[in-house]
Amino acid sequence: MEMTGELLNKAMQQSAQIILGKNEQIKLALTCLLARGHCLIEDQPGVGKTTLAHTLAQVMGLDFQRIQFTSDLLPADVLGVSVFNRNQSTFEFHAGPIFSNFILADEINRATPKTQSALLEAMEEHQVTVEGETRDLPDPFFVVATQNPMHQIGTYPLPESQLDRFLMRIDLGYPDRVAERKLLEGEDRRTLIKDLAPVFNKEQLLEAQNQASRIHVSPAILNYVQAILEFSRQTTSFDFGLSPRGGLALINAAKAYALVDGEEYVLPEHVQCILPVVVNHRLPVNIETGEQQLSSAAEHIVESVSLS
Repeated sequence: MEMTGELLNKAMQQSAQIILGKNEQIKLALTCLLARGHCLIEDQPGVGKTTLAHTLAQVMGLDFQRIQFTSDLLPADVLGVSVFNRNQSTFEFHAGPIFSNFILADEINRATPKTQSALLEAMEEHQVTVEGETRDLPDPFFVVATQNPMHQIGTYPLPESQLDRFLMRIDLGYPDRVAERKLLEGEDRRTLIKDLAPVFNKEQLLEAQNQASRIHVSPAILNYVQAILEFSRQTTSFDFGLSPRGGLALINAAKAYALVDGEEYVLPEHVQCILPVVVNHRLPVNIETGEQQLSSAAEHIVESVSLS
């Protein structure tokens, strides 16, 4: 575990050289990968969403594929298609870009719902079914999707079923003045990414993921998570509460966050740190109850649910 901690610290340090002033977002994205989840990054164009994904793939030593989602993208462009081989008189399957370790679904909400749904099975089952045949995806398998704000032209909102496939939703925001000055004075980020040396290999990453799954969770922490689940289902502040899958997401993310923090067990602070990025996209605020002024679902939960 000590070696894994050193590798994680080095990975975050190298990533921070590319994504300036966003250490917490880097930590959360790395946590999501260790928890075997998928990450949705939502923000304005040009703040570094794609750069963060590319940087993380590089330092983690993963095969990387970027899929640009557009309104004319088809499911076959993502999954692959069978092509007739005239010489052998048979159909040969040509795998799509989904068959890679690290997938960047860039501007995912610019594609139609039919194409968006092509990712559902892949993200949940780590397999795809094409033309009646099921094919396994490589391990590790990690999807980072970027999303433009809903008010922008040419976007299709992601349905709840798709949002629930993402373990986390994070935003980057604008850099502070110091970080932005370094960005303006420095080299092109894409050039710097190419010079990054991988910190992990696939075997080391799989071992880190296994270590994250073995992080200890005490009965008190389980009680806290259950209290969060019950509160989300009983309050009138949300249209509906967290599902059991949402509860598992909280536990898995807290375990991975604890590992990145160098701890061997989950603390209440770990749950509270990952709570916003795990639950905010899963808990739509109920406007009719007059709770639309909530700054976030997570803050409302932390204020209302106490440790017991």
